[in-house]
Amino acid sequence: MIFYLTVNEAPSGIFSSQVIDVVKFLNTNFDTKARLLAFISLRGYFVNRAKIKQELPNAIVLPMYPKMQNWEKNKFLFGIICWAYKTKMIIARSVIASKLALVIRDKNKAIKVIYDGRGAIEAEWREYKVVTDTSLLTVISAYEREVILNSDFRIAVSSALVNFWKSDYSYKDTKHVVIPCTLNAAFEKINITGNAILEKRKELKVDVNDTVFVYSGSVAGWQSFNLLVSFIEPILKKSNSNKMVFFSPADPNLDQLKKLFPGQVICKHLKPEHVTNYLIVGDYGLLIRENSITNKVASPVKYAEYLASGLKVILSDGLGDYSQLSVEKNWGFIFKGSNDIIIKPTLSEKQKISSEAIQFFSKQNYKEQYKQLISA
Repeated sequence: MIFYLTVNEAPSGIFSSQVIDVVKFLNTNFDTKARLLAFISLRGYFVNRAKIKQELPNAIVLPMYPKMQNWEKNKFLFGIICWAYKTKMIIARSVIASKLALVIRDKNKAIKVIYDGRGAIEAEWREYKVVTDTSLLTVISAYEREVILNSDFRIAVSSALVNFWKSDYSYKDTKHVVIPCTLNAAFEKINITGNAILEKRKELKVDVNDTVFVYSGSVAGWQSFNLLVSFIEPILKKSNSNKMVFFSPADPNLDQLKKLFPGQVICKHLKPEHVTNYLIVGDYGLLIRENSITNKVASPVKYAEYLASGLKVILSDGLGDYSQLSVEKNWGFIFKGSNDIIIKPTLSEKQKISSEAIQFFSKQNYKEQYKQLISA
């Protein structure tokens, strides 16, 4: 039995594509039994448990011991489950889950632990106040070092993350694979047609000849919002045919932008399962972020989703592996503080980008990497 272990992660679009879909992929493509084991918060436990099991009925979803700093107290229940299922491998998502997996391995050396590295976690916690508990902040760097150096195998979301491990944690091993954030099944089925684009543009009151820029996701407390505004304001001022669409929850910053550019800024809040239907409305997807360690090693799934939807991506320089990839594949532009002439892509360009991205970011494209890790 292979367990994919998560700790304190609630169901979301990311959880579906990067956790649940991975478990399904392993079971479908390899002669192995993989199962999700999720420790989730007591807050909203029954609702979130039902959401996870709706997508993955055989998932084991358990209430975690209250408060993240008490993560180790989950070892008793987790240890019993690993013993009962004769567990051979634990793929542990991020640092805390991997620490818990290493505790279990200390009791049973036959178990292999795969660290699923989602980013520079200590840096992310501090840069974006993801965790504010001082007891965790004082140990997270040591925890991250331990799981990087002591796991049996590792997944990194970018080559930039591997380089970060080498420079900041003295990682010298070669037992790792790079698997970026991949697309969920819905995005792999996108079909870019003129009629489909026209239909969504009519719904959002956007003209077929407008050049449309899209941002998908929340902007609440987002430190890069001012950077995005510095990019889009001159473009909106240049022509009424330039439009900005936010697929985001309501936010005062968006209300202010709508007042400045009435009719040019459109906001619509979407459920995660509806995002695939609407991104095709755009010509460009925006991934403009500040210069931080978190962003330098990141693999934002929005990048893959924009491209699969036929959008070229305008992104910051040094954003994980993607800034260089965009240049190499002509998938977009690097934003360097100025607004160059932006040409509206043709339908055939959109279809080409979508086809290339769906192939590149499908889990099937990383089957060999998954094979390496389950053979570790």
